Amino acid sequence: MRLGLPLIPLARRSLLSTRIPLRSLRAASTYPEFTALDAKWRNHLRTPKPVAADPTNPTKGNNEKFYILSMFPYPSGSLHMGHLRVYTISDVLSRFRRMQGYDVIHPMGWDAFGLPAENAAIERNVSAKSWTEKNIKAMKEQFEAMGVAFDWDREVTTCSPDYYAHTQRLFLQLFKHGLAYRANSTVNWDPIDETVLANEQVSASGHSWRSGALVEKKDLEQWFFKITAFKEQLLDDLETLKDAWPERVRTMQKNWIGKSSGSKIRFPVKVGDAESKVEVFTTRLDTLPGVQYLALSTAHPLVTAAAEGNEELQKFIAEAKANAAAAGPENKSKRGFLLPGIECRNPLLGETMPVFVAEYVLEGYGEGAVMGVPGHDTRDHAFWLENCPNEPIRTVVEGTTEASTKEEGIFTKKGKLTDSTGEYCGLSSAEAVKTFLEKLGPEWAEESTQWRLRDWLVSRQRYWGTPIPVVHCKSCGIVPVPDEDLPIELPEGINISGKGGSPLSKAEEWVNCPCPACNAPAKRDTDTMDTFIDSSWYWARYIDSKNPKELVSPEKADKGLPVDLYVGGVEHAILHLLYSRFIAKFLASSGIWPNPSNNTAEPFKKLITQGMVHGLTFTCPETGRFLKPEEVDVFPSNEEAIMRIGGKVPNKSWEKMSKSKYNGVDPVTCIGNHGADATRAHVLFAAPVSDVLNWEEFKIVGVQRFLLRVLKLAKTNNFSAVEPELEKFNDTEKTVWNILQQTVKNVTEAFADTIALNTTVSDLMKLENSLSANLKGCSPAVQYHATQSLLRLLAPIAPAVAEEGWETMHKGTKLEGSKVLEMRWPEVDTREVLQSAKKDIAIAINGKVRFTLQVEEELGGAEQSALLGLVNGHEQWTKWGAGKEVKKVIVGKGGKLVNFMLR
Repeated sequence: MRLGLPLIPLARRSLLSTRIPLRSLRAASTYPEFTALDAKWRNHLRTPKPVAADPTNPTKGNNEKFYILSMFPYPSGSLHMGHLRVYTISDVLSRFRRMQGYDVIHPMGWDAFGLPAENAAIERNVSAKSWTEKNIKAMKEQFEAMGVAFDWDREVTTCSPDYYAHTQRLFLQLFKHGLAYRANSTVNWDPIDETVLANEQVSASGHSWRSGALVEKKDLEQWFFKITAFKEQLLDDLETLKDAWPERVRTMQKNWIGKSSGSKIRFPVKVGDAESKVEVFTTRLDTLPGVQYLALSTAHPLVTAAAEGNEELQKFIAEAKANAAAAGPENKSKRGFLLPGIECRNPLLGETMPVFVAEYVLEGYGEGAVMGVPGHDTRDHAFWLENCPNEPIRTVVEGTTEASTKEEGIFTKKGKLTDSTGEYCGLSSAEAVKTFLEKLGPEWAEESTQWRLRDWLVSRQRYWGTPIPVVHCKSCGIVPVPDEDLPIELPEGINISGKGGSPLSKAEEWVNCPCPACNAPAKRDTDTMDTFIDSSWYWARYIDSKNPKELVSPEKADKGLPVDLYVGGVEHAILHLLYSRFIAKFLASSGIWPNPSNNTAEPFKKLITQGMVHGLTFTCPETGRFLKPEEVDVFPSNEEAIMRIGGKVPNKSWEKMSKSKYNGVDPVTCIGNHGADATRAHVLFAAPVSDVLNWEEFKIVGVQRFLLRVLKLAKTNNFSAVEPELEKFNDTEKTVWNILQQTVKNVTEAFADTIALNTTVSDLMKLENSLSANLKGCSPAVQYHATQSLLRLLAPIAPAVAEEGWETMHKGTKLEGSKVLEMRWPEVDTREVLQSAKKDIAIAINGKVRFTLQVEEELGGAEQSALLGLVNGHEQWTKWGAGKEVKKVIVGKGGKLVNFMLR
């Protein structure tokens, strides 16, 4: 053994010596002609033109609006594979709709305000503005490489004064209607980013969604939008989106809005000589006889008062707030702290019960108090076992049939009251609720509806955001900035450290201003707006992006809205999508959008949530360290891998692409290697739109081969642009015709309705296979019609290849110089073409299908000589089998494949 060289197992040495690692092949393109096509057709593809009217149906699709929108990106400076996927989807569908004759709106812009740019500017000692502008320029060039076509004349940039002037105008409209207000509030404070977070920006474990810091509580005066004013509409109108939005997204929004119908109960509490009432909300008033304790949140006023001078309780509260291990309310610690000296009674039975401080009680739900019913609630049951393990559990409701059973010692369903409830025994749950409400009366109980939704906290103590357009005057109070003074622009040249509260407060020249109402000295508001405000209305601005006076004119809003198809990630299900729905309903109610469709003012008629793109991830089997690409050799099909140093087999998994895991793929590099069309087609083909896409770059070669066969069809066939005569079709032409019509139907439905884009690619591959095998047996008219239809169907997915094929097959014809993307989308020919009794069989030579034949009889028991008689004389047999010995003939199951083994 030589010192300094790794010991590699013999089997691995053999593997290394006989196979070429995929990693070393990634940089090279197998088919460089695709990048040449990208360069040739780039200018044409980025500036789509309207499709000519259909002369046979002048009204169909012409001038009818179709607004397709993909969620705009934050300008980080580089696009990732997730961007490639979402923007490929929207580009393909926009090109399809344009070919159908629609007036397509497909805009793009930049979600450019926010903490990442501010933090990057601090780290690099540059201005956030210059950093953002540089990134936008770079990402525009990357978009161009992707082969996508956006309406750049509609472009919006949220950090541009001509955009945020209208964000400020929106704020003032909300303020005018009483929907923007300032209030003291206990807020979520991010100690790292030093800013306030909305409830939606705090994870279930209590961490900041952006920095990851454990969120603290602070009392500050903040700005809010009254989203709760539209809570009923926001909930009810989700029904209008059934079958148009993913059920998962609708359910997430329903749960976040969180409407619960139940009862408010007031429990009499006595602390020393002081008497008070603790209000509790419950959806199960029928279990009131089974209440065995009262649980309060750590922030409840009774707990705050009891903590004064009680060091043990103070310690419990501090530990509870610091407890970040829980994933959510269901999994929070069931630790409790028994409050001494507090007497609480059940208002129905008069029984006394203990009062606990409990971590699992949410301070934002109801009044921060829960009635504990261990016999009928899983969390209460777990809490009681943890804190009162030797005490019995009371059961007051049971099932109405023998089949009704308890789960883990508790009964959580509705039923009838047990004999332990005395006079209430036998009442159904519904009857018990009515009886208890009547007996307790309004002093102690009442029907109630609770909502989880809270008003939207919109102020932030950061620099890089839209300034809040109000002035604070000692005499006049809060005064809105006059419309003619908008925008209130961000001051430049101030020192931003990211520490110590709002940076704008340090810009004294900017802060100090005259009051618009009385002209006395006043101060501007130094907070900026949550960046989700910028994205809550951008979809409307695209319709009228050059309007200097209005967010959008009512006329253009009615003509262009709503968005017909919205494409983006499911991670925006609550924040962005809910806020956009709120703003849409405000725009409608205030007359800015006078006539929304179906009177529901929903901004997005149909929603597609694409899955994430995962990368192949390797870790060291000994240390768990993530391995860089240059540390691993990956062999074809990703089935085998080996560490270059040490020869060990690494652990392998598919995970979200990230720099820290070294599993990212640069989409621009990928396109440079394989071509935009092949990359786009592979993105669509590799997985259904809503599923996770495991990125396997080596498989692009299969798509490339398919596209090359399409180009070959356009070059090698004998075309005639006359109308095919269906009544004269031979059997081969009937086969081709029927497959073509079925493909047109399938692809159209996938693009228009199901968005099953992976099946469109596979359907086109099947059509190409059929055409390649059968077109030689078809008339020039059928050859032309089938090939040009294939190119039109392919054009939205692989536009450069489709244009190249279209150009090739129309040289020297009346359509020379025309463009396939400017042609009408093919429609299904409903005329019936009957097949003969013959069926197609595939003929393979040494395992590879070379051509197809039509036969009338079953082949299962045919002799070898008979099978040879079928193929003898066929030009493809002459090409592949002439002069070779037939070793064996294998007839596949069902007789659809015959494989000739030759030597």
